[in-house]
Amino acid sequence: MTEPVQNKKKSDNSLLLKYAGLATQLLIGLGLAVFTGLKIDRWINIKTPVAVWLLPLLVIAALIYKVIKDTTIKK
Repeated sequence: MTEPVQNKKKSDNSLLLKYAGLATQLLIGLGLAVFTGLKIDRWINIKTPVAVWLLPLLVIAALIYKVIKDTTIKK
């Protein structure tokens, strides 16, 4: 009777680790994108911060694509 409980705990732990990894990727990706965007905008010397807006949006779009790809049911 302990077998199903252990399988449920293992699947819960793996799901938790999966989402924790995704959250870590999101935070690090956004941080790097903003930092890189600031450096690019200073290098190009533009008054409007274009790269600071575009790079994080690209990171968010890529992570949404990854989540959709990972969570779709494979046939």
